[in-house]
Amino acid sequence: MKTSLLEKLCCPQDKSDLHLEVFNQEGDDIREGMFTCPNCNRYYPIVYGVPIMTPDEYRQKALEEPLLKKWGLQLNDKEKRFMLVEKA
Repeated sequence: MKTSLLEKLCCPQDKSDLHLEVFNQEGDDIREGMFTCPNCNRYYPIVYGVPIMTPDEYRQKALEEPLLKKWGLQLNDKEKRFMLVEKA
């Protein structure tokens, strides 16, 4: 995902500005990262340069868990929404 696209993206759920954490970047191309929404607390991963911003009902937690573990993150299993466990 090119860094030039960052200013065009917003949370698909509530249209808020997103926070970005980059895990792997090559030049101006973000290969792995995570968008989080400060309002609804959902997360949206960037995998192989593609931001995954589909609605909750079309996502599968089992497919995203290995990637989150690689990044040292964990899903909040109590929530039906795609939210991360809050860091202590």
